[in-house]
Amino acid sequence: MTELSFEQLVYIFENDDIFPVDETAFHFEGETGGEHHFLGCLREYQKPYRVGYCDIEDGCEFLTAREMMCADIFGGRSVKDSWAHIVIDTIGGIAADDWLDYYKEKL
Repeated sequence: MTELSFEQLVYIFENDDIFPVDETAFHFEGETGGEHHFLGCLREYQKPYRVGYCDIEDGCEFLTAREMMCADIFGGRSVKDSWAHIVIDTIGGIAADDWLDYYKEKL
């Protein structure tokens, strides 16, 4: 698991012009079945921040990265409140550790 702080993840998503973030996948420690939750940002939409595989059928969109990360949409939990139990698998479709090796100097 990549060593990122919650604030660094928000910063990465807020600066998606610098960092590729679409198709960022994570899971909660202890989740079974290989389920992943997806975060992304597509600027061509009115609400560019989006979440897949959450409590809301077909996912949902948000205006800001922080709003997305603070929404209680993962079994009543948010990314922020559950940070200590989140494992980031990919960022921008790249293995999280590889992504960090490439972009860490820009954080």
